[in-house]
Amino acid sequence: MSRQQKQTKVALTADQEAEAERIYGLIKGKVDEQVREMARLMASKKTCEILGPGEFQLRDRLNEFGAGVVEAALNERVKKGGVSGS
Repeated sequence: MSRQQKQTKVALTADQEAEAERIYGLIKGKVDEQVREMARLMASKKTCEILGPGEFQLRDRLNEFGAGVVEAALNERVKKGGVSGS
């Protein structure tokens, strides 16, 4: 998948947009903190460590943050009573 495809905005209904805003409200406080920690991680690495060990540590942090976003989305659905297969 190209970088352009990954950055394409998702078309949402009004209800979906409202849900997205609620989820964003739940996670936005952690975004700046996480980005700062990722920047600190990269700054702590020697040039030769950025690719390889540093890259994998950064990816691990991104995956952890992404898992938190998934958790927030699921919790929002459970709160609304909207957990189902679709």
